[in-house]
Amino acid sequence: MKKPLILVTNDDGITAPGLRALVSYMKEIGEVVVVAPDSPQSGMGHAITIDNTLYSKKVMIDLDDDKTLEYSCSGTPADCVKLGLQEILKKKPDIVVSGINHGSNSSINVIYSGTMSAAIEAGIEGIPAIGFSLCDFNWEANFDHAKDAIQTIVKEALTNGIPQGVVLNVNIPKLEKEAIKGIKVCRQAKANWKEKFDKRTSPMGKEYYWLTGEFELLDKGEDTDEWALANDYISVVPTKFDLTAHHAIQKINNWDL
Repeated sequence: MKKPLILVTNDDGITAPGLRALVSYMKEIGEVVVVAPDSPQSGMGHAITIDNTLYSKKVMIDLDDDKTLEYSCSGTPADCVKLGLQEILKKKPDIVVSGINHGSNSSINVIYSGTMSAAIEAGIEGIPAIGFSLCDFNWEANFDHAKDAIQTIVKEALTNGIPQGVVLNVNIPKLEKEAIKGIKVCRQAKANWKEKFDKRTSPMGKEYYWLTGEFELLDKGEDTDEWALANDYISVVPTKFDLTAHHAIQKINNWDL
Protein backbone atom coordinates (compact mmCIF):
# COMPACT_ATOMS: atom_id res chain seq x y z
CA MET A 1 0.00 0.00 0.00
CA LYS A 2 1.10 3.52 -0.72
CA LYS A 3 2.36 5.34 2.34
CA PRO A 4 0.38 8.41 3.47
CA LEU A 5 1.95 11.84 3.00
CA ILE A 6 2.35 13.59 6.35
CA LEU A 7 3.16 17.27 6.81
CA VAL A 8 4.82 17.92 10.18
CA THR A 9 5.14 21.35 11.81
CA ASN A 10 5.27 22.99 15.25
CA ASP A 11 5.68 26.30 17.07
CA ASP A 12 8.82 25.61 19.13
CA GLY A 13 11.10 25.69 16.09
CA ILE A 14 12.47 23.16 13.66
CA THR A 15 15.26 22.00 16.00
CA ALA A 16 12.97 21.50 19.04
CA PRO A 17 13.22 18.03 20.60
CA GLY A 18 9.43 17.65 20.49
CA LEU A 19 9.35 18.15 16.74
CA ARG A 20 12.31 15.81 16.21
CA ALA A 21 10.47 13.12 18.18
CA LEU A 22 7.25 13.61 16.21
CA VAL A 23 9.14 13.43 12.91
CA SER A 24 10.72 10.13 13.90
CA TYR A 25 7.34 8.68 14.94
CA MET A 26 5.68 9.77 11.69
CA LYS A 27 8.46 8.26 9.56
CA GLU A 28 7.28 4.86 10.79
CA ILE A 29 3.81 5.58 9.39
CA GLY A 30 4.33 7.44 6.14
CA GLU A 31 6.28 9.80 3.92
CA VAL A 32 7.18 12.91 5.92
CA VAL A 33 7.75 16.50 4.88
CA VAL A 34 8.64 19.06 7.55
CA VAL A 35 7.90 22.78 7.34
CA ALA A 36 8.55 24.46 10.68
CA PRO A 37 9.59 27.86 12.07
CA ASP A 38 13.29 28.69 12.05
CA SER A 39 12.95 30.04 15.62
CA PRO A 40 10.49 29.61 18.53
CA GLN A 41 6.99 30.93 17.84
CA SER A 42 5.15 29.93 21.01
CA GLY A 43 2.04 31.92 21.87
CA MET A 44 1.68 33.32 18.37
CA GLY A 45 -1.82 31.92 18.00
CA HIS A 46 -3.07 32.17 14.42
CA ALA A 47 -0.87 35.11 13.45
CA ILE A 48 0.24 35.30 9.83
CA THR A 49 2.93 37.39 8.15
CA ILE A 50 1.40 40.13 5.99
CA ASP A 51 3.66 43.15 6.58
CA ASN A 52 7.06 41.55 6.11
CA THR A 53 8.90 39.22 3.77
CA LEU A 54 8.68 35.48 4.31
CA TYR A 55 11.69 33.22 3.81
CA SER A 56 12.04 29.46 3.58
CA LYS A 57 14.99 27.21 2.90
CA LYS A 58 15.68 23.52 2.69
CA VAL A 59 17.61 22.25 5.70
CA MET A 60 19.04 18.98 6.98
CA ILE A 61 18.62 18.59 10.72
CA ASP A 62 18.98 14.82 10.91
CA LEU A 63 22.34 14.15 9.26
CA ASP A 64 21.59 10.42 9.13
CA ASP A 65 18.50 10.99 6.97
CA ASP A 66 18.90 12.52 3.54
CA LYS A 67 15.49 11.38 2.29
CA THR A 68 13.10 13.37 4.49
CA LEU A 69 12.45 16.84 3.07
CA GLU A 70 12.69 19.56 5.69
CA TYR A 71 12.21 23.31 5.32
CA SER A 72 12.65 26.09 7.84
CA CYS A 73 10.38 29.13 7.59
CA SER A 74 10.86 32.63 8.94
CA GLY A 75 7.16 32.96 9.71
CA THR A 76 4.59 31.73 12.20
CA PRO A 77 3.20 28.20 12.52
CA ALA A 78 0.18 29.19 10.41
CA ASP A 79 2.59 30.60 7.80
CA CYS A 80 4.43 27.29 7.74
CA VAL A 81 1.27 25.36 6.92
CA LYS A 82 0.18 27.88 4.29
CA LEU A 83 3.61 27.80 2.65
CA GLY A 84 3.84 24.04 2.87
CA LEU A 85 0.47 23.49 1.24
CA GLN A 86 0.75 26.18 -1.42
CA GLU A 87 4.43 26.19 -2.40
CA ILE A 88 6.44 23.26 -1.07
CA LEU A 89 4.29 20.15 -1.32
CA LYS A 90 3.51 18.90 -4.79
CA LYS A 91 0.26 17.33 -3.66
CA LYS A 92 -2.20 17.57 -0.78
CA PRO A 93 -1.02 15.73 2.33
CA ASP A 94 -3.14 13.01 3.88
CA ILE A 95 -2.74 14.55 7.32
CA VAL A 96 -0.98 17.43 9.10
CA VAL A 97 0.46 16.88 12.57
CA SER A 98 1.76 19.70 14.76
CA GLY A 99 3.98 19.40 17.83
CA ILE A 100 5.00 17.81 19.99
CA ASN A 101 4.64 21.04 21.96
CA HIS A 102 6.75 21.61 25.04
CA GLY A 103 3.95 22.38 27.50
CA SER A 104 0.19 21.95 27.73
CA ASN A 105 -2.29 23.34 25.23
CA SER A 106 -5.36 22.18 27.12
CA SER A 107 -8.40 24.28 27.98
CA ILE A 108 -8.17 28.03 27.20
CA ASN A 109 -4.52 27.65 26.16
CA VAL A 110 -5.74 26.44 22.76
CA ILE A 111 -6.63 30.06 21.93
CA TYR A 112 -3.02 31.22 22.22
CA SER A 113 -1.34 28.11 20.88
CA GLY A 114 0.78 28.25 17.75
CA THR A 115 0.83 24.46 17.76
CA MET A 116 -2.94 24.25 17.50
CA SER A 117 -3.20 27.18 15.10
CA ALA A 118 -1.00 25.28 12.65
CA ALA A 119 -3.39 22.32 12.90
CA ILE A 120 -6.39 24.62 12.52
CA GLU A 121 -4.88 26.20 9.40
CA ALA A 122 -4.72 22.73 7.85
CA GLY A 123 -8.28 22.03 8.96
CA ILE A 124 -9.46 25.20 7.25
CA GLU A 125 -8.00 23.77 4.04
CA GLY A 126 -9.98 20.57 4.54
CA ILE A 127 -7.02 18.45 5.62
CA PRO A 128 -7.22 16.16 8.68
CA ALA A 129 -5.02 17.68 11.38
CA ILE A 130 -3.90 17.00 14.93
CA GLY A 131 -1.97 19.08 17.44
CA PHE A 132 0.08 17.19 20.04
CA SER A 133 1.33 18.67 23.32
CA LEU A 134 3.21 17.23 26.29
CA CYS A 135 2.51 18.73 29.72
CA ASP A 136 6.20 19.31 30.34
CA PHE A 137 7.98 22.58 29.53
CA ASN A 138 11.42 21.06 30.00
CA TRP A 139 13.44 21.33 26.77
CA GLU A 140 14.92 17.89 27.54
CA ALA A 141 11.52 16.30 28.22
CA ASN A 142 11.05 12.62 27.44
CA PHE A 143 8.53 12.23 24.61
CA ASP A 144 9.02 8.53 23.93
CA HIS A 145 6.49 7.38 26.52
CA ALA A 146 3.78 8.95 24.31
CA LYS A 147 4.97 7.40 21.05
CA ASP A 148 2.50 4.51 20.92
CA ALA A 149 -0.49 6.71 21.74
CA ILE A 150 0.53 9.36 19.18
CA GLN A 151 0.96 6.76 16.45
CA THR A 152 -2.36 5.11 17.36
CA ILE A 153 -4.25 8.41 17.15
CA VAL A 154 -2.66 9.32 13.81
CA LYS A 155 -3.35 5.87 12.33
CA GLU A 156 -6.98 6.00 13.48
CA ALA A 157 -7.38 9.47 11.97
CA LEU A 158 -5.93 8.26 8.67
CA THR A 159 -8.19 5.19 8.66
CA ASN A 160 -11.44 6.74 9.87
CA GLY A 161 -11.01 10.39 8.97
CA ILE A 162 -11.71 13.45 11.11
CA PRO A 163 -15.07 15.24 10.72
CA GLN A 164 -15.01 18.27 8.43
CA GLY A 165 -14.44 21.52 10.31
CA VAL A 166 -12.77 19.72 13.21
CA VAL A 167 -9.16 19.23 14.28
CA LEU A 168 -7.93 17.25 17.27
CA ASN A 169 -6.22 18.80 20.28
CA VAL A 170 -4.22 16.08 22.04
CA ASN A 171 -2.52 16.67 25.39
CA ILE A 172 -0.30 14.11 27.09
CA PRO A 173 0.36 14.08 30.85
CA LYS A 174 3.89 14.19 32.20
CA LEU A 175 4.01 10.53 33.20
CA GLU A 176 5.85 7.36 32.39
CA LYS A 177 4.11 5.15 29.84
CA GLU A 178 3.05 2.59 32.45
CA ALA A 179 1.30 5.28 34.51
CA ILE A 180 -0.91 6.56 31.68
CA LYS A 181 -4.35 5.00 32.09
CA GLY A 182 -5.53 5.48 28.52
CA ILE A 183 -7.00 8.01 26.12
CA LYS A 184 -10.11 10.10 26.85
CA VAL A 185 -12.11 11.95 24.21
CA CYS A 186 -13.46 14.95 26.06
CA ARG A 187 -14.44 18.61 25.96
CA GLN A 188 -12.37 21.70 26.60
CA ALA A 189 -12.48 22.75 30.24
CA LYS A 190 -13.67 26.23 31.16
CA ALA A 191 -10.69 28.12 32.56
CA ASN A 192 -8.88 31.43 32.46
CA TRP A 193 -5.56 33.02 33.29
CA LYS A 194 -5.39 35.46 36.23
CA GLU A 195 -2.77 37.58 34.58
CA LYS A 196 -0.29 39.94 36.16
CA PHE A 197 2.42 42.15 34.73
CA ASP A 198 5.72 42.18 36.57
CA LYS A 199 6.92 45.75 36.14
CA ARG A 200 10.69 46.23 36.12
CA THR A 201 13.29 48.83 35.22
CA SER A 202 16.22 48.19 32.90
CA PRO A 203 19.78 49.31 33.78
CA MET A 204 19.19 52.20 31.38
CA GLY A 205 16.19 53.34 33.40
CA LYS A 206 13.53 52.18 30.94
CA GLU A 207 10.44 50.49 32.34
CA TYR A 208 9.44 47.10 30.95
CA TYR A 209 7.04 44.27 31.78
CA TRP A 210 7.06 40.49 32.07
CA LEU A 211 3.67 38.81 31.66
CA THR A 212 2.99 36.38 34.51
CA GLY A 213 -0.12 34.78 35.93
CA GLU A 214 -1.88 31.78 37.40
CA PHE A 215 -4.10 29.25 35.64
CA GLU A 216 -7.62 29.33 37.06
CA LEU A 217 -9.78 26.25 36.45
CA LEU A 218 -13.48 27.19 36.47
CA ASP A 219 -14.82 23.75 35.63
CA LYS A 220 -15.41 20.78 37.92
CA GLY A 221 -16.71 18.50 35.18
CA GLU A 222 -15.30 15.01 34.84
CA ASP A 223 -15.65 15.06 31.06
CA THR A 224 -12.99 17.74 30.42
CA ASP A 225 -9.42 17.73 29.21
CA GLU A 226 -8.19 19.12 32.54
CA TRP A 227 -9.90 16.31 34.45
CA ALA A 228 -8.46 13.70 32.09
CA LEU A 229 -4.93 15.04 32.46
CA ALA A 230 -5.21 15.35 36.24
CA ASN A 231 -6.35 11.74 36.36
CA ASP A 232 -3.52 10.35 34.22
CA TYR A 233 -5.27 10.13 30.86
CA ILE A 234 -4.29 11.51 27.47
CA SER A 235 -6.95 14.03 26.46
CA VAL A 236 -8.35 14.32 22.93
CA VAL A 237 -10.59 17.33 22.30
CA PRO A 238 -12.34 17.65 18.92
CA THR A 239 -11.87 21.37 18.25
CA LYS A 240 -13.80 23.42 15.68
CA PHE A 241 -12.80 26.69 14.08
CA ASP A 242 -16.30 27.95 13.28
CA LEU A 243 -16.51 30.55 16.07
CA THR A 244 -20.21 31.27 15.55
CA ALA A 245 -22.19 31.22 18.82
CA HIS A 246 -25.19 29.54 17.22
CA HIS A 247 -27.19 29.52 20.46
CA ALA A 248 -27.02 33.33 20.62
CA ILE A 249 -28.32 34.10 17.12
CA GLN A 250 -32.01 34.15 18.10
CA LYS A 251 -31.34 36.31 21.15
CA ILE A 252 -29.42 38.90 19.12
CA ASN A 253 -32.16 38.80 16.47
CA ASN A 254 -34.55 40.03 19.16
CA TRP A 255 -32.60 43.27 19.48
CA ASP A 256 -34.04 46.40 17.85
CA LEU A 257 -31.55 46.43 14.98
